[in-house]
Amino acid sequence: MDYENILLNIEDGIAIVTINRPKALNALNAATMNELKAAFTRIQEDPNVKCAIITGSGEKAFIAGADINQFPGMNAVMGAEFALHGQDVLNQIQFGSKLVVAAVNGFALGGGCETAMACHVRFAADNAKFGQPEVSLGIIPGYGGTQRLARLVGAGRALELCLTGDVIKAEEAHRIGLVNKVYPQAELLDKAKEFCQKVMSKGPKATEFVLYCVNRGMEMNLYDALRLEAQHFGIVCATEDMQEGTNAFLEKRPAKFSGK
Repeated sequence: MDYENILLNIEDGIAIVTINRPKALNALNAATMNELKAAFTRIQEDPNVKCAIITGSGEKAFIAGADINQFPGMNAVMGAEFALHGQDVLNQIQFGSKLVVAAVNGFALGGGCETAMACHVRFAADNAKFGQPEVSLGIIPGYGGTQRLARLVGAGRALELCLTGDVIKAEEAHRIGLVNKVYPQAELLDKAKEFCQKVMSKGPKATEFVLYCVNRGMEMNLYDALRLEAQHFGIVCATEDMQEGTNAFLEKRPAKFSGK
């Protein structure tokens, strides 16, 4: 597929997906969402891709939000379909089997904040800003903002941000647990790549199962989530990588994982 609104580069097992609408501050429109869906379908199906990074073109914006030009004239049915489609794309990112890191290089507002929250780990440039300002337009978050934000930072802080539409700086986002690390703008992408490389050096099945157990377990009660963890611990114990990893540790040498 040829992309008009995103860039997809694959290097050393890492897919870098760049939202590339700089004149619109990388705002999400329907075409961009469709391209994101296609890109992550390809990423999930490509055995040479081990993880992915999402970032934005330029230094001003990661994703400044949804393209507001889409909203005038939207009715209830159209609005629900719009939200469900966006949720489907972001669910594909969150619930896929490969690590996805958000390298938030500027404004991450509305759909931009929601996209970052669908990623498994979030690194922010020191100029980044986050928010769910939809109430200022008379609407609410539709791509999962009311749900993922509450799960990441707690209901109280999520309500504060969603009800006021306030925009917060990267350091405050880090303080409340919305982002994992804050870096200077010039270092951001390299730091995201370093993190991916570190994860890629571990057991592939183990990292896949960690993602699965955390993502699915968050939706379960603790008892069922612990059983899910135990089941996957059992499965991974039967892999060649478990034998290699434990033997390498005992023999004081680096492990050579095969993904089997």
